[in-house]
Amino acid sequence: MSFHKRTIRDYDIANKRVLLRVDYNVPLQGGAIVSDYRIRRTLPTLRYLLQRGCSVVVCSHLGRPDGRRLEELSLRPVAKRLSELLGRDVRFSPDCVGSAAEQLAGQLQPGDVLLLENLRFHPQEMANDDAFGRQLARLADVFVQDGFGVAHRVHASTDAVTRHLPAVAGLLLVEEMNATAQVVDRPRRPLMAVIGGAKISDKLGVLKHFVSTADSVAIGGAMANTFLLAEGVGVGKSLVAQDELPLARDILRRARERSRREGFVIYIPQDGVVATSLDETARIRTVDWGVRVATGTQHSIQLPRPVDLVAEDEMILDIGPLSAAFIAGTMQLANTVVWNGTMGMTEVRGLRGSGNSFTRGTDTIVDAMLGKYGRKPFTFAGGGDTSGYLEARGLVDDFDHVSTGGGASMELISGKKLPGVEALL
Repeated sequence: MSFHKRTIRDYDIANKRVLLRVDYNVPLQGGAIVSDYRIRRTLPTLRYLLQRGCSVVVCSHLGRPDGRRLEELSLRPVAKRLSELLGRDVRFSPDCVGSAAEQLAGQLQPGDVLLLENLRFHPQEMANDDAFGRQLARLADVFVQDGFGVAHRVHASTDAVTRHLPAVAGLLLVEEMNATAQVVDRPRRPLMAVIGGAKISDKLGVLKHFVSTADSVAIGGAMANTFLLAEGVGVGKSLVAQDELPLARDILRRARERSRREGFVIYIPQDGVVATSLDETARIRTVDWGVRVATGTQHSIQLPRPVDLVAEDEMILDIGPLSAAFIAGTMQLANTVVWNGTMGMTEVRGLRGSGNSFTRGTDTIVDAMLGKYGRKPFTFAGGGDTSGYLEARGLVDDFDHVSTGGGASMELISGKKLPGVEALL
C-alpha cells in the first residue's frame, strides 16, 4: 500500500493560490466547537503552504445539511478557531462558489487564508457535479487534498475538481496513508484487532480482513449483540441488526475454521452491563451469560439462571468486567492493536456522573492499550466514536496514531482504494 501520488513536497507549490480540501466536520454545541482536533491536524499542511508564499482557500463540509443552507452548520465558528490556531487572520466567504467567493479569493495575497462556507449547502457537492467542481477550481491554481476523512467519498470537492486543477496530496493525507499501510502491510506481530460500533455491514470488509490476517479479534459495542444473537444468546431489547445475522454466522464460521488450523482467537463478550433504559433511575446490573461450572475434572455448561439472562426489557450497553479483563489480558501478548469502535455507550459519559457504567469496558481496554497493566503495543485508533472518546479523556497524544478518518481508514484496511486519493497526480 505504498503511497504513489505527488505531494506538496514534490510539486512546485511556491507562491501559488491553493484550494485546500480539509475535513473540518467538527462537533458543535450551541454554535461552539466541542473539539478542534481535526482542525489542529491540518496545521502542518497550512503552515508549509504559507511558509512558501502561498495564499490558501480552505474548503470543507460540516454535518449533513442535505443541500440546504442551515445557520447551525455554518463554518463561520471554524474560521474563528482556525485564526486563533494559526495566529493570523482567516477571512470567511459566505458561499463556497460564485462571484462573491471568486472575488474574495482573487483579493488574497501571499500568506492570506480564506475559509469557504459549507460545501454541502449545495446539493451539487455530494452529487459530484462537474460544473460545481469547475466553479471550485476557479478559485485557485492548484488543488491540495488533505481531507483524509472524506477521501473515500466521490464528491465534487474530492473528485470533480481534480479534473480542472493539478491535484496533489497534503501532509496529513500522506501521514494517514502511511500509518494505515503500517498496520495492514507490515504490522509488528502479534496483531490484535478490537472492533466495535453498531452495524456489521459498515465494517464487514474490516472484519473479514482481520479474521483472515490478525492473530486475534475482539468484538464489542452494539455490533456484538448481533453476534450474540447468532450464537443463541438472548439480548433483550438491545440494538440488533436482524438482517445481518447471516453475516455474523459467516464471520464466526470463518474464524473458527481458522482457529482450528492456526490457533487464531475470536472473542465475543461473555458478560455485559445491562439496563432497562438510559434514565438515571433505571436499574443497572452485570449479566454473565457465559457462566460455567466445574465438577471435579468434568466441565459442563450450567443451565442459565434468571440472573444470568438479559431480561426482555433490558438492553446491553457495555461489555462486562470479565470480557474487558479478557481483552485487556490478550493485549499483553500483542505488539500491534488496531482499534475501531467503542465497547459501550461512551457517548452518555457523565449521565450518571464520573462513574458512568457504560464506559468502563472501553476504559479498561484503553488502559491496556496504553500499557497500564504491563507492556504497551503500537496503537492505531480510528472511527468517530473512537477518536471522540479519546479526545474526551485527553488521551489522543498517548496513542501512536489516531486517524481523522474512520471510514476512510476502514476502507483502506478492507483492501479498497480511496477515490479522493486515486484522483491525484
